[in-house]
Amino acid sequence: MEKINYDFKSRTAIVTGGAQGFGFDIVKRLLKSGAKVIIWDNDPKATEIAIKDLDSPNLSSHVVDVSNYVEVDKIVKEITKGSNIDILINNAGITGPTATLWEYDIEVWKKVVEINLMGTFNCCRSIVPNMIKNNYGRIVNVASVAGKDGNANASAYSVGKAGAIGLTKSLGKELADKNIAVNAVTPAGAKTRILDQMTKEHVQKMLSKVPRGRFLEVEEFTSLICWLSSEENTFSTAAVFDISGGRSTY
Repeated sequence: MEKINYDFKSRTAIVTGGAQGFGFDIVKRLLKSGAKVIIWDNDPKATEIAIKDLDSPNLSSHVVDVSNYVEVDKIVKEITKGSNIDILINNAGITGPTATLWEYDIEVWKKVVEINLMGTFNCCRSIVPNMIKNNYGRIVNVASVAGKDGNANASAYSVGKAGAIGLTKSLGKELADKNIAVNAVTPAGAKTRILDQMTKEHVQKMLSKVPRGRFLEVEEFTSLICWLSSEENTFSTAAVFDISGGRSTY
């Protein structure tokens, strides 16, 4: 199937977790469609490799811990001195270990929620004022079906993603009188490195819940992200777009 490329010329996009997995493919498609893209990732080596592989004059990067608001805001202030931020893809996230809630390591639980929820909050809080100033923005928060259904033995991940869904609905309504769209996407399991963080049993259990009987392809996910990030999305906001192969139907 031929990929649709939207017009992102004159647009600047930040993709968190952009050096690998979903994020890397999103970066690649945005660049192909004319955007200037800034990768935010906390893995310096992966970021270096991504920059080298994509080899584009329209690509730059920052090593960022999105769970640290001071760090995020400092970089946003640097960027907005010379450019607007038109698109924000909050893609950075971690699954954390699989464990029952009562056995979950407290500090690890906090870290998972800090990255998946507070990271999304931090980026939105810092970047939205620039979008308001220019009366333009497209924000896509990458959540998960786990945020809808709750996955057993993944309470921290489920909570973080559920929080990101709630944040999307609130922020989308707060910005609804402006040309700024805020939406979330809820993928089921996909063929990315994040599966390597899980046990084989947990991965198989995830797959068994998908009526289509396969994992999400990264390119399918990217297509949805790009439409939500484009000027063609003129009406949808504060919404949750499911891409779970039939696992979730609400």
